[in-house]
Amino acid sequence: MTRDRNAPNPPAPPDTPAAPDAPRPRSLPDPRPSPAPYDPAPQAGRAASPGPSRRNGIPGPPADAAPAAGVPGTASRGTATPGAAPPGTAAPDPAHPGRRPGSGADGRTTVVVITRNRRDELLHTLGRLAALPEEPPVVVVDNGSTDGTAEAVTRLHPWARLLRPGRNLGAVGRNLAVREVRTPYVAFCDDDSWWAPGSLAASADLLDAHPGVAGVTARIVVEPAGTEDPIVAELRDSPLRGPDWLPGPALGSFLAAATTLRTDAFRAAGGFSPRLWLGGEEELLATDLATRGWWLVYAERATVHHAPSTARDATGRRVDGLRNTLWFSWLRRPWPAAARRTLRLARTVPRDRPSLRAFGLAAAGLPWVLRERRVVPEAVESRLRLLEEEQRSSTARRYVG
Repeated sequence: MTRDRNAPNPPAPPDTPAAPDAPRPRSLPDPRPSPAPYDPAPQAGRAASPGPSRRNGIPGPPADAAPAAGVPGTASRGTATPGAAPPGTAAPDPAHPGRRPGSGADGRTTVVVITRNRRDELLHTLGRLAALPEEPPVVVVDNGSTDGTAEAVTRLHPWARLLRPGRNLGAVGRNLAVREVRTPYVAFCDDDSWWAPGSLAASADLLDAHPGVAGVTARIVVEPAGTEDPIVAELRDSPLRGPDWLPGPALGSFLAAATTLRTDAFRAAGGFSPRLWLGGEEELLATDLATRGWWLVYAERATVHHAPSTARDATGRRVDGLRNTLWFSWLRRPWPAAARRTLRLARTVPRDRPSLRAFGLAAAGLPWVLRERRVVPEAVESRLRLLEEEQRSSTARRYVG
């Protein structure tokens, strides 16, 4: 796509109600009156602010839903570890004498990390984030770890904000963390990935300069080999065509482990769906952002490093990912397109017990899916159709494991 770099950027999409046929934004209550600019000054005595007591304000599935294994029925109130510094306190980091990570030197971006039973990987990631020149505030959500993760973070990285909801919230843990964010942008990474120096600032610069862009996805480098993740080629060569003012290839979705989003756009769209929990959870949020008029782009100038953890349940993740793909198709696509994708998946996924379980879980959720189904406008559906061929030929995204 040829882009006119001198063309003026359009104004940010207005915060107006969605069209009648558009997806209704999911509720993501914000405990603060408005997201105030980030203030790097210490805030003595600031208490944890977990949000409303109704499941921490995170809507959960009704009784007839079919949640994936591990989805909490009721979450205890998210609490910050006693003694942990809130964003802005900038407690010294024992691992980096003389530095005050989390002080918000750049002032535009907060990093959110969710983790569960990956203490060593998380500590390595926090060490990398502590060394960034942007010195971003970092919020860590410990999704019910039993390996001493929370205690290690409190001891070794007291500058990081630590939230302990007491349950495994999956991707919804990010929603909990975003309630603590007071910067205009929020960058996500996993406990086995980290942002390269200068990449948070580069992403923030793009968002500053292009008010119609909601999210910037970075280039992903796999460690320890230092090679590009195969998904990068698909991002770089995205088939979508956006307006000429876009600063990079337009994307139909994003990778939460390597993306910076506008905080207000994330909140307005409802964050990550509690229904999907974890595994391909980005697709629904990305589509709802597109329905609200936002664009997502790939940025070559930003880099995230990923050292894949061996502590992962590949089969469980495949079940959740396949189930969520089906749910997304049934929730947002017109029935012909939803049926087409469902049949293609049925023909191409491995014929084994995990695939059968995924289809069974998806079918069990049909009652709530039909109630909450909101078909996207044609302009958004046309983008989803363009992505189908890429999804069919992708070597980076397969339901195996």
